[in-house]
Amino acid sequence: MTHWNGETYHGRQVTKPSSFDWKVSAYIFILGVAGSAQIIAAVARPNRSLVRQARLLALGGSILGPLVLVRHLKTPSRWFNMLRIVRPTSPMSLGSWLLTAFGGLSALTALGSVFGRRWPFARRVSEATQGPAAIAGAGMSVYTASLLSSTSTPLWAAAPAPLAVQFGSAAMAGAASALALMQRRDGEDEIAQRLERLALLAGGTEMLASQAAKAQWQRAGVAPRGTPNTLINGGGTVAGAVLPFAAHVLGRALGGRAEKLLPEAASIAMLLGGAAMRHGVLTAGNASARRPGDVFRTTQR
Repeated sequence: MTHWNGETYHGRQVTKPSSFDWKVSAYIFILGVAGSAQIIAAVARPNRSLVRQARLLALGGSILGPLVLVRHLKTPSRWFNMLRIVRPTSPMSLGSWLLTAFGGLSALTALGSVFGRRWPFARRVSEATQGPAAIAGAGMSVYTASLLSSTSTPLWAAAPAPLAVQFGSAAMAGAASALALMQRRDGEDEIAQRLERLALLAGGTEMLASQAAKAQWQRAGVAPRGTPNTLINGGGTVAGAVLPFAAHVLGRALGGRAEKLLPEAASIAMLLGGAAMRHGVLTAGNASARRPGDVFRTTQR
């Protein structure tokens, strides 16, 4: 008769990994960029072109993001069921209401930017709702980190504060990068450069938050491994900070056409890096849930 000396009964999983896949990663990425775009719209009011693009970007994200989420839920009625109650202790319940409010406010702010010249009332409505839309956008940038951290998944629960900063700064870097690309397309290079500096600052913050999260994961014994770790490092650190900074320095040094093309490449890298980082965090969390040792290390002293 053989005796089992492992951590669990015949090695069975202690916790069940989530069903989150690439669609949830895309949802987090899209809504994070949309939320931070509303923040930029609130502080860039003197520049009507930038405000208009930021509001439309927020509106597009508030439409596309829920569609991707409903696709993941498979049953669209689940979305409406989540709005039947308000549960302050549930990040998912609060997140559902926050998303609904953000979508409605984004529609109102975009209304003024599109029809403001024809309908002065629409412009006044958009100005009145811009502040609340920015507040809701800030929530959209970070609430998904709170949602993940409130679960029993070891990696997500081990570093709640750094994860929130990581998601929030990546959202701002993505929004600033997307808007910088739009401004360069319109020939507004000076405004694009300001947005690129904001994106670099946010990318640096994301890199620091990523290092803080890794330190807490290592202390908890749940550090990511394999492909998820590569996605987190490659997205949050390399594509999110190192490559964009190097591209801007090289563009300044070379001058000419490179001074425009390399910053554009940096903005694209930040967007791709932010998406890769979020997917890496999701897959690393599910992998940690499958490891009994990770679960016990986070639940027992």
